[in-house]
Amino acid sequence: MAVIKKPDLTDPVLRAKLAKGMGHNYYGEPAWPNDLLYMFPVTIFGTFACAIGLAVLDPGAIGEPANPFATPLEILPEWYFYPTFQLLRTVPNKLLGVLLMAAVPAGLLTVPFIENINKFQNPFRRPVATTVFLIGTVVAIWLGIGAALPIDISLTLGLF
Repeated sequence: MAVIKKPDLTDPVLRAKLAKGMGHNYYGEPAWPNDLLYMFPVTIFGTFACAIGLAVLDPGAIGEPANPFATPLEILPEWYFYPTFQLLRTVPNKLLGVLLMAAVPAGLLTVPFIENINKFQNPFRRPVATTVFLIGTVVAIWLGIGAALPIDISLTLGLF
């Protein structure tokens, strides 16, 4: 059963704020004019400045034209697919590799059900979710680094 935090209505400070009309939707400073006139334009112009600066400092190189009859020796996917590529490359049974890839989202879907009785949001007080996250991150980084190496040293990363 979920735990819902309710406000302490016996608190005199909270009662005074509620009596003045300061409910849950009125706190801090207003969005107009502070956010809309100052913070949002700075964020937008900063993002544009970063994108334009990167485009000027490191423009996209124009390589040789594509040749459909010459296949490169090592074809690598985009960097965010490296862990998946490494799983499929190193597992000898391809069906097992696909099942391992399907086990990742299936395992992530089970974490909230395993730890649904925990009412805390602090990661240090949620040991199952924190452990799953840390182990998954280390394994994904390990597999991602190994995908860019030759297959004979890809699982050990050449360390041992």
